[in-house]
Amino acid sequence: MSEQPLLKFVIVGGGTAGWMAAAALVHALKGRVGEIELVESDEIGTVGVGEATIPPIQFLNSMLGIDEIDFVKKTQATFKLGIEFRDWRRLGHTYLHPFGPIGVPIEGVGFHHYWRRLLDHGGAADITEYAMSAVAARKGKFVIAPSELPPGVPPLAYAYHFDAGLYARFLRDYAEARGVTRTEGKIVEVRQRASDGFIEAVELEGGKRVEGDFFIDCSGFRGLLIEQTLKTGYEDWTHWLPCDRALAVPCENVTPLTPYTRSTARSAGWQWRIPLQHRTGNGYVYSSPFISDDEAAATLMANLDGAPRAEPRLLRFVTGRRKQAWNKNVVALGLASGFMEPLESTSIHLIQTGVMRLISLLPTRNHDPAAVDECNRLSRIEYEQIRDFIVLHYRATERDDAELWRYCRSMALPDSLAHKIELFRERGKVARYDEQLFAEPSWVAVFLGQGVLPRDYDRLADVPPLSDVKRALFNIQDKMNHIADRLMTHDEFIARHCKADPI
Repeated sequence: MSEQPLLKFVIVGGGTAGWMAAAALVHALKGRVGEIELVESDEIGTVGVGEATIPPIQFLNSMLGIDEIDFVKKTQATFKLGIEFRDWRRLGHTYLHPFGPIGVPIEGVGFHHYWRRLLDHGGAADITEYAMSAVAARKGKFVIAPSELPPGVPPLAYAYHFDAGLYARFLRDYAEARGVTRTEGKIVEVRQRASDGFIEAVELEGGKRVEGDFFIDCSGFRGLLIEQTLKTGYEDWTHWLPCDRALAVPCENVTPLTPYTRSTARSAGWQWRIPLQHRTGNGYVYSSPFISDDEAAATLMANLDGAPRAEPRLLRFVTGRRKQAWNKNVVALGLASGFMEPLESTSIHLIQTGVMRLISLLPTRNHDPAAVDECNRLSRIEYEQIRDFIVLHYRATERDDAELWRYCRSMALPDSLAHKIELFRERGKVARYDEQLFAEPSWVAVFLGQGVLPRDYDRLADVPPLSDVKRALFNIQDKMNHIADRLMTHDEFIARHCKADPI
């Protein structure tokens, strides 16, 4: 007979991580197996910075049966077709990392190889001029329904910008409506079994004791269970990702609402801009050895689109990951599991994949070391591959105008990233591995955007006559521009279909 799943899950901490875990778990268990209790304190705030997402969040929403329009309205969301990077390669340079495909393969050969061939003959536009999401983003256009696109044209690949606090509230309503119990209280003691160190209960102010079979640590940077109690250890990546602080501040909106996130490189880090329906989220991620907090705050406040709606909030962090995501009967999610700076909007995605791994390896009463090892293996791979993608932005730069950028240009790289850069620089090949989040078009867009131009390309791209390649690329670019011109603007789409109530 198979082992019986655990009877009770206790989630420590709310916010996006806690309520995403609660919503996904209660949906997966469907009330037939297990009990779920979430413990959080209104006295302890959540970070709430993760306001930009990537397309896989649509899978979670679909799995949960969430109505997209209702979700957009209730979270003050806008739509996101990619990320615009300003001043990363060099001052004055801008490029887009769009979602979705770039061009189409020709004769089974990747599109960017034909683009690279044509570049030698002066006939190629910017690579993202052949990406539907990028063309629409630059024109400020958006559409969801495939019926509004010509036959054979795939839907736009998109994600969302939303208010993280409202998103947590949305997921809380979903989870509580399906049986998740919320307990208000501040944890003052964590109790472990004497025999093996497993967590058996948490105790709250006032003496209330919350017992469980399995615990999910969503307590943020402090890692109350995974680190403070179990001493799991942390792998520090500051030598590759030197930013260690962020200042966040909302400001008033300005129109139009751009359907993309903006990342602008500054002298000691980078500034994000995330447009929502009711406000714009802003922040400066920076390296404290290269700039003071006061100087960073002044830079951020001087570069807002509208009037600030609060004082800047300071966050301190160490980029890296827990040495184990699953230790004994605890799995860490969100900031408790590690921190990846939000340059490519992966924070919420890491919560999503973490809880999906937990569901796929659902714990049982009898501790299963094989499941623990597999969870930790997959988590390590995911973190390292995302790390490499983010480090690429810092390392592949021509900037030498500030100390941070001079450091990044010369820093030693993880072997895995050094191999990826060399392979692409020499042959235009993208080295990808199982379970990797970012697909080939993403790597191509960032490689080329950051100035890593292949010296050579797949010679199978030489098979079609050059005139055919020129015609094919021109037709793709022309078709995408004509399609985008016919779409409604992002602002019009929101006003017509999913305008949120004023706050």
